[in-house]
Amino acid sequence: MILFASTAVADKNASLNTKADGSTKGEEMKPKGPLNLEWKTGGGMQFWTDHLYRQGYRIQQNAVTGHWRLLDADNVRLSWGSRTTCESVLKRKCSDIPDKKSDQSTVILLHGLMRTRGSMSSMQKYLENQGFPSTIRFSYASTRRSISDHARALKEVLENLPSHTELRFVGHSMGNIVVRHLIADLKKDDPKKILPRCKSMVMLGPPNQGAMIARRLAPTGIFGWVTGAGGLELGPDWKQLEKKLATPSFPFAIVAGDVSSKPIQNPLTEGSGDFVVSVDEAKLEGSKWLKTVPVLHSFLMDDKAVQKMTSDFFKEH
Repeated sequence: MILFASTAVADKNASLNTKADGSTKGEEMKPKGPLNLEWKTGGGMQFWTDHLYRQGYRIQQNAVTGHWRLLDADNVRLSWGSRTTCESVLKRKCSDIPDKKSDQSTVILLHGLMRTRGSMSSMQKYLENQGFPSTIRFSYASTRRSISDHARALKEVLENLPSHTELRFVGHSMGNIVVRHLIADLKKDDPKKILPRCKSMVMLGPPNQGAMIARRLAPTGIFGWVTGAGGLELGPDWKQLEKKLATPSFPFAIVAGDVSSKPIQNPLTEGSGDFVVSVDEAKLEGSKWLKTVPVLHSFLMDDKAVQKMTSDFFKEH
């Protein structure tokens, strides 16, 4: 993987970069940023977080190095380096005029801890076939940054969407806590009036009361090393995090997994649950309803019954 190029190489290849970015022949030849090889990436994984979304293009920041990149809808890297460089290329690739399908409503899907946006693909396809054509699978480095960091990045994405678009959310596991942190942040500072446009949300396996499994694994040290600050916030640091969260001020529903009838149970959890989050941990006062399904935590978003519940709730709210 080529991550950095010297200024000399960038200067030498200025002409090539300019043409690749779509400039005219008469335009003054000068560097547009580091030399870029357009190649397909993994799309995010655990090191990249989305900060801007437009017509399928995404500008992301690396949680470790801090540098930026621009991906197209197929996860091909079109530019990298500074955010300014990526935004400049994005401007040439597409206008800031929104897609017609996103004019009225957009559904934001958020994956859970140690997962990627790819885990929400099945839910995305189902919702699009049910009359919700504009969907965004938000990618965030769940194991590399804090939940507060993820909420700030999500806020940036939403602020750059059309100012009149209605917003709905589907969160899996930690993704729900990111949204709850976002809501608390918006209650303090919401210049783009995002909160009034949030219409509904469906929470899948949300650790709304923290996670017993995270508290019990944290003392090993390995858990924190693998899951990062976000994982610890769901466990031993929950009391501090909980103060920064808000309950949605718009209609929301909860789907919790309950596999308590299965012969094998997780000794790291307590009570009925989905092998990771218990039904009691998923509860949050104010929900329109809480329904249980006999599905493991990792597969809630892929379950057809859960997908139908989600679509039906959005059509009602």
